[in-house]
Amino acid sequence: MKNLEDLELEHAPERPSKSQKKRDMHALQEMGAELVALPTERLARIDMPDDLREALREAQRLTKHEARRRQMQYIGRLMRDVDPAPLREALDAVKGASAIETARQHRLERLRERLLEDESVLTEIGTARPGADLTRLRQLRRGALHEREAGRPPRHFRELFRLLREIDDEG
Repeated sequence: MKNLEDLELEHAPERPSKSQKKRDMHALQEMGAELVALPTERLARIDMPDDLREALREAQRLTKHEARRRQMQYIGRLMRDVDPAPLREALDAVKGASAIETARQHRLERLRERLLEDESVLTEIGTARPGADLTRLRQLRRGALHEREAGRPPRHFRELFRLLREIDDEG
């Protein structure tokens, strides 16, 4: 026969241990640190409560170690009231960890290579994205080709990719 304590334990809801709660809070603080490390324009694109956004901006501004540490704790506290799943998805997309974002990066890289091989790809881009700056794309293409020939660092090559990504974002 079961005593009263055993019956009570059987029907008590499972609750997380103190250690699990601490691990969860540290994970939220780490996610907050990842958000703080993002550039301001990327942070602006992520949907989040205004108080959390303001706390993140403040943490980016702080330089003193102790002040920054306290601000990070505050961000962790604010994040307890926010659903972390959308923030994690946004961070993964920014870091390129999501499959969709990775596929997009590869598609844009292939487009850049096609553009460097054949200038008529500019017409395709202009048709697909009427607002695209084709003149700037043409300039960057020429610069990237000159860089390749001269063996210089790929500054225009990278800038061409950035512009293609911006055009894709607008579409």
